[in-house]
Amino acid sequence: MRVNGKYAILSLVALVLGFLISFSYQLTNKQSGTIVEGKQWQREYELREKLIRLEETTKRLQQELVEKQQSIREIEAELANQEKSFKTLLEDVEKLRMFAGEVKVKGPGVEVTLSDASYVKAVDNANNYIVHEGHVHKVINELLTAGAKAIAINGQRLVQNSYIACIGPVISVDGHEHSAPFIISAIGDPEVLYSALTILHGVRDQLVMENIEVKIEKKNELIFEPYFGVTED
Repeated sequence: MRVNGKYAILSLVALVLGFLISFSYQLTNKQSGTIVEGKQWQREYELREKLIRLEETTKRLQQELVEKQQSIREIEAELANQEKSFKTLLEDVEKLRMFAGEVKVKGPGVEVTLSDASYVKAVDNANNYIVHEGHVHKVINELLTAGAKAIAINGQRLVQNSYIACIGPVISVDGHEHSAPFIISAIGDPEVLYSALTILHGVRDQLVMENIEVKIEKKNELIFEPYFGVTED
């Protein structure tokens, strides 16, 4: 009985010790799991914070990019306007130089020949059958209105302050006298210039009604030399 009692006590001690060991192991595992879960949560929180900051930075950079692109578009538009204005200015200067006769001009156009009437009624005044400066002015004004870039009379270049006067049977252009027939050449769009002169009841019809012989031709190329001022013939 003494021996059996001793074994029973040892068994009880072993049972209690086993229970304590098991409980300690489970508690340790539970605490370890809690620590791991805590570290995982902390890491996920830090990653979420970084992601939020990256998203905010991305939005800010995108906004800055949009603003920069808008600024670039505005600068490009301004440069385009400046380039367009500069180009227009150069074109205007070139037109003025052409009208002033300062540059050589070459291009297609038309040629209008005005001649005195070949037949004069005996009872009429001969002045009613010859070309006057008014007839020449009509043709020149119509050509300018139709977009002529440069005009010459009998090869003499006209400029912005040219004057035409009738001196008896001849016409004076900037002090140079020319006799009929008068060949008025104009550089520009041949189709437009020709149509402007030959329109019904237009300049050609008016001149014919005033006993002037009119001949209009389209030209593939006309060349006008620069105007160097009035010189003595």
